[in-house]
Amino acid sequence: MPDDQNQTPPSPSEVLTQEHLQALFDISQTINSITDIDRLLEQVMDTAIHAAEAERGFLVLNEADSLAVRTARNISPEAAMDKEGFSRSIVSEIIRSRQPLLTVDAQVDPRFAGAESLIIKQIHAVACVPLHLRGRVLGAIYLDSKTHRRGFNPATLAFLTAFANIAAIAIENARQRDELREENRYLRTEVRRHYQFSELIGRSPRMQEVFSLLSKIADSDISTLFEGESGTGKELAARALHYNGHRSEKPFMVQFCGNLSEHLLESELFGHKKGSFTGAISDKRGLLEVANGGTFFLDEVADLPPAIQAKLLRVLQDGEFRRVGDTETRQVDVRIISATNKSLAKEVERGGFREDLYYRLNVITVTMPPLRERDGDIPLLVKSFLEKRAKKIGKSAKSITPEAMRILELYHWPGNVRELENAIERAIALAEDHDITAAELVISPVPKAAGNRKTLRESERDIVLRTLDECGGNKTRTAEVLGVSLRWLHYRLAEWKQEDAR
Repeated sequence: MPDDQNQTPPSPSEVLTQEHLQALFDISQTINSITDIDRLLEQVMDTAIHAAEAERGFLVLNEADSLAVRTARNISPEAAMDKEGFSRSIVSEIIRSRQPLLTVDAQVDPRFAGAESLIIKQIHAVACVPLHLRGRVLGAIYLDSKTHRRGFNPATLAFLTAFANIAAIAIENARQRDELREENRYLRTEVRRHYQFSELIGRSPRMQEVFSLLSKIADSDISTLFEGESGTGKELAARALHYNGHRSEKPFMVQFCGNLSEHLLESELFGHKKGSFTGAISDKRGLLEVANGGTFFLDEVADLPPAIQAKLLRVLQDGEFRRVGDTETRQVDVRIISATNKSLAKEVERGGFREDLYYRLNVITVTMPPLRERDGDIPLLVKSFLEKRAKKIGKSAKSITPEAMRILELYHWPGNVRELENAIERAIALAEDHDITAAELVISPVPKAAGNRKTLRESERDIVLRTLDECGGNKTRTAEVLGVSLRWLHYRLAEWKQEDAR
């Protein structure tokens, strides 16, 4: 067995020639460009064999606290790490000591006295170097030869030691990339599972129409426009469309188009060049570039400023765009899905939206029905929200009394499914350890519009404005009381303001 003090290997700087250094540079460029761990290990093994002109060799990695042969040349993995063999004992010692080893004639080298298998196999030249990285030993490269000894010299050992250090970095990087790829595959599988069409809950005729249409267009690249009131699940449906289509392995990016300045929105969508404006301290990719190959979802597309509408039209027509302040034209391949809680056709009529862009976005329109038009879906949704919350907190799902369910079914739901989910979340918290009753709902049963009563839209406006007044004009508090999002409240207030101005 080798003894560390019998042979001190020279420092690589003492024996590496200019030719060696150039070779190391070239090899490092090659192996660091290989991302597949198995192909990388094959390249590392071939380089080591060639450098020493060895007849046999293998590479081991320390995996789960045991040594595993990952690649070998002219020796089987079983023979390489045979418990009775000399090669296993050499590798184990090199990993323990973290020092390289070289001998040109193991038959007479006193360090190997008693190694019967070495004598029987007539092995003469042996070299072994650790794969060393940041205080850890990842594994080792072992080489030997019966007849070819010329390559087993101090210069080659120095080269192999330096090469092993470079290889260790490449191997660790490839391992991490493998782990990230596996994690990414797992996460994408989970996302696809979460955004299956089955996650869009509903058995009402209106929702069945939506499911049927989504199934037909999922695998196409057709531009799709989702229309419907806020809270009806437009983004959820868009995600389901992406993750059930052929672009599911690529990114799904979202950009909200409302309440953003034109300058900021343009930079977010298309990116910008360094120095194009104050604060542009570096080049930045836009979300369209990030989404390349996947799907880009424009939420509240009706709010796009005219200048950005023109740039988006070019993307839809030619797949081209320019970053802010740049002269270079870039190509992008994305499926565009958009959504609005307004009538985009009416926006075109009044001149607020480009007609040519409208027809590009509106190849297929999916109308998400409001909750009040989804007969029979409220009990299904309530059950789903109760189960989801129970799973999140690790408890059994609460029940809801028939009286409370009747109130939910009679309520007009201005915030739609989002408001219903908020109401259930609030009721769960208020109910503490008992079932949900009418007392925990914090809503009043409002009969559905009929005859000459106010329309639902008029009732919705009255309730919202009255609540806003009661909350002293505090929009955040108003949204909390109504069980709607602050964004939804801003939408409605802006919409009513526009109506009043006409």
